[in-house]
Amino acid sequence: MTDLAKTTVQADVLALTSEMPDGGTTVTGLHARVLDHLGLAICAGDLASGSVVRIEQLEERHGVSRSVVREAIRVLASMGLVASRRRIGVQILPATEWNLYDPQVIRWRLASPARIAQLRSLTELRTAIEPEAARLAAVRAPLAGASELMGLAGKLWAAGQSNDAETFLTLDIQFHRLVLSSSGNEMFAKLNTLVEEVLTGRTHYGLMPRHPHNEALQLHVDVASAIQRGNADEAHAAMLGIMERAFNEMKSIWESGAEQ
Repeated sequence: MTDLAKTTVQADVLALTSEMPDGGTTVTGLHARVLDHLGLAICAGDLASGSVVRIEQLEERHGVSRSVVREAIRVLASMGLVASRRRIGVQILPATEWNLYDPQVIRWRLASPARIAQLRSLTELRTAIEPEAARLAAVRAPLAGASELMGLAGKLWAAGQSNDAETFLTLDIQFHRLVLSSSGNEMFAKLNTLVEEVLTGRTHYGLMPRHPHNEALQLHVDVASAIQRGNADEAHAAMLGIMERAFNEMKSIWESGAEQ
C-alpha cells in the first residue's frame, strides 16, 4: 500500500466517530469522545501498530481543540497505547506495550474483533487466581465476610432461577469481588475490576448461557459454604469448578473463532 493510500485509510478511520460502538464506555464530553474513538480504533487494529498520526490531523477530523486532543493522547500514552515522537507525531504502539489490566483497555478489546481472544485470556487468568483466592478466603475471611458470601450465593440462586439476568450479573460481580477481597491478599483484591469487566463483557455480548445452569449456581453455594466452614480444599475445588464451567461454556466459540 502506498503512503498516500495508508494516509487515506487512516483518515477514514479517524473520521468515523459517530459510527464506532462505544464498547460500554460512557462518553460524557469531547475529551471522552476522542479518547474512546481512538482507543477502540487502536485496540481493533484500525490504527495499526507502528503507524503515525499527527495532532493537527486529529484536531481537524474530530473538530476539537488541540488541548482536547493532547489530553486524549496523554491518557492513551499512560495506558501504553501510543507514544509522542518529536517532529514525527503520535505513534501507535504494539499490544505488548499496552497496560492490559486497565479496565478501559479491556473494554476496548472486548468491543473489538479480538473479543474472543480477550475473553479467553481473562478467563485463563481468573482460573489461575480465583481458586487460590477462595482457598485463602477459607483460612482468612472474617465471619461477617463469610456470612455475606452465603447471602450472596442464595440471592444468586434466586436470580438464576427467575432468569433475572441484570440482577444475576450484579450479584455475580459482588460475589467474586468479595472472594478476592476475603483472600487477604491485596494483589488478588485489586483484580476485582478485571473480573467485573469479563463478567459484564460476557453478558453484554451474549456469551453467557441464557439460563444459568443449576450446577453453576450450586457451585457458588459450595464456595461460600466451604469458606464459611474454613475448608480451604473444598473452597478451591468449588471455585475451580466454576472456572471450568466458564471454559466449557465458551470452548466452542473459542475453537470456531466465531465473532460475536
